[in-house]
Amino acid sequence: MLELIKNDKQLNEALERVNQLWDAKSDTSERDELEVLTLLIEKYEEEHYPIPASEPIEAIEAIKFLMDQNNLTRKDLQPFLGSMSRVSEILNRKRDLSLIMIKRLHHGLNIPYESLII
Repeated sequence: MLELIKNDKQLNEALERVNQLWDAKSDTSERDELEVLTLLIEKYEEEHYPIPASEPIEAIEAIKFLMDQNNLTRKDLQPFLGSMSRVSEILNRKRDLSLIMIKRLHHGLNIPYESLII
């Protein structure tokens, strides 16, 4: 049963579980668990590890540059940022990147942490 993440130990356990579920197929209970865990992780990180306000503009420019250089679409960013609406919010600077998004972008698209965290 999924529960709110209340401390860093639970956060690390949730991140480990996300890694185990990362390749879960659509329309499965594992994929549902992955999506719920991602939301719980993002909520905890937003409350306990807020990203500085200066981050979005430069990070978004790094993402857009990578998209342009690699002919990526917004849909290509879904595995790293979440739903299409989340991708849109990020690219339109209406939502900040969470730590999990930054980690996914770094590992999945090789965007340097320095470009994502200012």
